[in-house]
Formats: sequence, C-alpha cells, structure tokens
Amino acid sequence: MRDKPSPLWQLLVLCLLLSTRISSQIAVATARELFAAGWRTPERLRDSTWQERVDALGRGGYRRYDESTATRLDEAAALLLDRWHGDLRRLRDEGRTDPARISQLLQEFTGIGPAGAAIFLREAQAVLPQLRPYADSLVLKGAAKAGLPQDGDALAGLVDEAEFAALAAALVRVARDRS
Repeated sequence: MRDKPSPLWQLLVLCLLLSTRISSQIAVATARELFAAGWRTPERLRDSTWQERVDALGRGGYRRYDESTATRLDEAAALLLDRWHGDLRRLRDEGRTDPARISQLLQEFTGIGPAGAAIFLREAQAVLPQLRPYADSLVLKGAAKAGLPQDGDALAGLVDEAEFAALAAALVRVARDRS
C-alpha cells in the first residue's frame, strides 16, 4: 500500500465489502475482481454501469448482496469525489488525524460501520503514520490472547514505528484464531 489516492480508495472498497455479512475470502476475491475490471479509482468506478458492477461482484462470489453493494460502491465513489475530490487523505486531514473523528467520517459512506472504519484505520496506519498507533478492540483481543499489553501505546513500544501496522494485523489473526 502507498500513501496515494488510488490505494486508499481500494482499501475503502475492501472495507466496504468486508463490512457485509460475508466471508473475508469472498470479500477479498470480490475486491480483486473489481480492481481487475479497472475500477481502481472512484472516477473509474463512476464510469461503470450498475449492471457491470453487479456482474463483477457476482464473479467475485459476492452474490447475496451484489445489487445493493453495486449501488453502495457508486454512492461511495460519488461522496469521495464530491466531498474530498477523490482523495481519502483529504478526509484524514478533515479528521485532523484524530482516529475517532476519521472513523466518524468513514462511517458517512453507506455500508461502512464501526468495524469497517476500524479495518480502514488499522490498515491505513501502515502508510499514514499520523494514525499510529491505532489498536481497535480486535487488536487488543489478540494482544490479550498472545499475552501482550492491551494498550496501543504499550504495544507500539514493542516494535519499530513502521512495523506497528504489521503487528496489529498479526494480532487480528491471533484474535480470530479459534485454536
């Protein structure tokens, strides 16, 4: 991931897909299908038709929610273009790099709730150091299972600053591991 508009848009799309009651594997496969269709920017997505989006969602395995999600993707692209000129870094700036405020702004995208916003913040901190250390409840749950501190600042002290996003991602996997 890079601190550029297109990768941040792609992360937002993935978060929107992950925010629905569907497996993460299907959400990731569907995101890949959308990006393979050329919709790596909000402008390109807005150039697509609703039916083209439904078809791509279906090819990715996202069939149960394909029609509503096709609409939500278009609405997300329109909001991003209209309000933040297609650049989620402007949303970050509007949020004054405060994760709680940025989370609220992200939830203005239809379909992105607290969990989707948390995913975005957790992943985006890899390229937006102003967000570090962001540790949501899932990261802290993983930290508890691993016997690590259950505080973002304390966890951040365990790794180099640039490695915190990777630690957070690993702790999410620990939290989700049933064994």
